[in-house]
Amino acid sequence: MAAFDTTRTTYGTSSLFGRFSTMTASLLAAIVDWNDARATRQTLGQLNDRELADIGLCRADIDRIAQGKPVF
Repeated sequence: MAAFDTTRTTYGTSSLFGRFSTMTASLLAAIVDWNDARATRQTLGQLNDRELADIGLCRADIDRIAQGKPVF
């Protein structure tokens, strides 16, 4: 026979520790996103115009790609 405890709140929603861990996770995710965009800008920025054209891009597209926006 199984017993379920249904009196507890959802994990991490009501305690100070839960709010702190959520804030920490959000901060960490923002840092990871920033670093991914930085690495993408750096890598694409090292390509010359011919290499960018070979993959269908121009210098103006680098920031849009780093932000995760589509290039038309």
